Amino acid sequence: MSAPTAVSPTPAGTVTEEEAVLAADAFDRMAAAIESAARCAPATVRLVLTAFATGGHVLLEDLPGMGKTTLARALAAVTGGTSRRVQCTPDLLPSDITGVTIFNERSREFEFHPGPVFANVVIVDEVNRTSPKTQSALLEVMQEEQVTVDGTAHPVPRPFLVVATQNPVEMEGTFPLPEAQLDRFLMRLSLGYPGEEAELSLMRGSSLTAPGDLSPVLDGEQASRLGLIAGRVTFAEPVYEYVLRLAQRTRRHPRLRAGVSMRATIALCRVARMHALADGRPFVTPDDVKALVTPVWGHRLVPLSGLATADEAAELLDGVLGEVPAPGPHENPR
Repeated sequence: MSAPTAVSPTPAGTVTEEEAVLAADAFDRMAAAIESAARCAPATVRLVLTAFATGGHVLLEDLPGMGKTTLARALAAVTGGTSRRVQCTPDLLPSDITGVTIFNERSREFEFHPGPVFANVVIVDEVNRTSPKTQSALLEVMQEEQVTVDGTAHPVPRPFLVVATQNPVEMEGTFPLPEAQLDRFLMRLSLGYPGEEAELSLMRGSSLTAPGDLSPVLDGEQASRLGLIAGRVTFAEPVYEYVLRLAQRTRRHPRLRAGVSMRATIALCRVARMHALADGRPFVTPDDVKALVTPVWGHRLVPLSGLATADEAAELLDGVLGEVPAPGPHENPR
């Protein structure tokens, strides 16, 4: 197994060009490794990596058999982490996710037996098929990065990413995620069908690397450090104001009952920094914002007709982007 690629230390101050180039190289290596195991669109792989490095969680809306589990396991492998999977059903209990405390008769003490959320990448399949009570238990660990069992808090490993999935067409017998829980997901994405050549390769059973055969590109600590570096990426005031104008437009949109929250604007700014860093730039541009508006905000919109589908959200946000002028280059100092 090859040694993980090093990422430079993170002294105080803004990101240097050299730091940005090194971080982008590490990011590119991770993306290439994942793509060798998961036949996903490169842009989607990079967005999942961006969410992971930012410390956010991802909701994948796709039909079964699209490679969601393979993608998550490959992500864990390239960061030297662990992965666990939970198949959600209506009878799944919160303790089935978080773990339980069991009395050990030999030691005469209670022992905590951790559940499947104690991994770096947790795949939660068909999250909308489990009860609201179990969804709430998952919400706590996503937000707090710990679980509380019998009054004792147990932190989960870091870095920590939940990749939850739901089938966008089969909704019978499901428990739709409440708006508060949707707002905890950093991004909503779809892998979609692979291209013709990729699907032919899958059919032949060739040209694929098993996730377990991937070597770490970064270890968990180095992957977390990417987020610290991204926090120092320059974000010019006109670009902040651009994000705010976009958010305000969603809040006044005639087709929306509710626009995006303050959590959504903060999330977009965080992800834009990482998006810029992954591109080798120490500064954010309006194009970073435009590229991320739909995956970061789409699931947070509340139209008059109910929760927005991915297509409806994309259409609404495309319209918002067309109505709100972006700052020009002279307003976006590096």
